[in-house]
Amino acid sequence: MAEKHYRRRTVEEITGLSRSTIYDQMNRKLFPRPVKLTGKAVAWPESAITEWLASRKKSDT
Repeated sequence: MAEKHYRRRTVEEITGLSRSTIYDQMNRKLFPRPVKLTGKAVAWPESAITEWLASRKKSDT
C-alpha cells in the first residue's frame, strides 16, 4: 500500500506549527523535509510526521 502524504496546511493542523515555524525548523534540521510530488507541489510522508511527533513526545518527558 502506498504511503499517505500530507500537504502543508494539513501538516500545520497535525503539528500545531505555523508555516514559518515549519520552514524555520526545516532550515535548522529540526523538522523533516517534504518530498516533491510535481514540479511545484510538495508533501510530507505520513511516516516522517509520525516520527517527528513521537520524537517530540520523548523530549517532553
